[in-house]
Amino acid sequence: MTQGGAARRTVLGAAVLAAGGAIATGAAGSAAAAGSGRGGAGGYRDLPVPTVIGHRGSSGYRPEHTLGSYQLALDLGADVVEQDLVPTKDGHLVCRHENEIGGTTDVADHPAFASRRTTKSVDGVSVTGWFTEDFTLAELKTLRAKERIPAVRQRNTLYDGRWAVPTFEEVLRWAEREGERRGKRVWLYVETKHPTYFRSLGLALEEPLARLLRRYGRDGRGAAVFLQSFEPSSIQRLSRLVSAPRVVLLSAANTRPWDFEVAKDPRTVADLVRPEGLKWIASFAQGIGPTLDLIVPRDADGRLGTPTTLVEDAHARSLVLHPYTARNENSFLPAEYRKGTDPAAYGDAFGAFRRYFELGIDGIFTDNPDTGLLAAEAFRPGRGVN
Repeated sequence: MTQGGAARRTVLGAAVLAAGGAIATGAAGSAAAAGSGRGGAGGYRDLPVPTVIGHRGSSGYRPEHTLGSYQLALDLGADVVEQDLVPTKDGHLVCRHENEIGGTTDVADHPAFASRRTTKSVDGVSVTGWFTEDFTLAELKTLRAKERIPAVRQRNTLYDGRWAVPTFEEVLRWAEREGERRGKRVWLYVETKHPTYFRSLGLALEEPLARLLRRYGRDGRGAAVFLQSFEPSSIQRLSRLVSAPRVVLLSAANTRPWDFEVAKDPRTVADLVRPEGLKWIASFAQGIGPTLDLIVPRDADGRLGTPTTLVEDAHARSLVLHPYTARNENSFLPAEYRKGTDPAAYGDAFGAFRRYFELGIDGIFTDNPDTGLLAAEAFRPGRGVN
């Protein structure tokens, strides 16, 4: 059965309807309020649990951070759709996972931009390529998005060149339209990328993000948006600008957030996931987004080991947990859930989802929202596997 086949759409349609709110059903409040993400239809605690978060949209099926990827994530039933934000030279916020765009756009095919290729140190890492901060929005709009990992997701290359790089304001307008059409709020999950680095360039992320959130009614406690960052200071800054729910992202245990490096703060992620670190996070955020390995480490063979106490420790501080990232391909799955030797082939993704959901996480980022939704259904109150 092909990736977009009618049989798969039939199964997904049934799953979406079962997920607690048929797309065509009116939500509480007016369609305009639903589309804008304003309060009145419940806060983040009212989202289905486990919550399925479309990682960069539906990046398992479309080039990431494109309107096509976001649209498909919604159509497949994602509860929330993620955007990562970086700035242009003239201060516009655009959706890219990284400011280096050589791997996600056709910039290398534009002779006029050949001289823009350069090497920079971004968060202490030397990176060579083309960077959004060296392009105006008008210049960036001449580029087209493409698949980031074509060796693993060759089918996604079919869509190379179909979409431009979206601005975050374009995404907000899209979310309004979709909310009005569906009669329910469209939830977004917005990350500030490399905020300390960009602030040092005079291209701060938080203030323009807050202005856009206020303009589109997504700045309040009940707004249909999560704000996230790997740099706690960015979340602290946002907490002073808007009241929307906030999440601190957490990488490998032995790493330090870049803002900690700059500030000479000796704490590592291992310190932040201890009870005292979680208490500190809870003073300015409502959740954490840990790598899955912080919840269940993998052993030397790539198999899942003994779970940590992070889930219960975070819940003891009233923090929600939205770990990242679940993917269907063998190359990303724990060893015991891989099938065959082809790294690009799908393994037992449902088995892996089940293992994580059994530990009580509140949601999960996934490149494959349809798979995540079907897996989550068995763990949602009142649901079950037939």
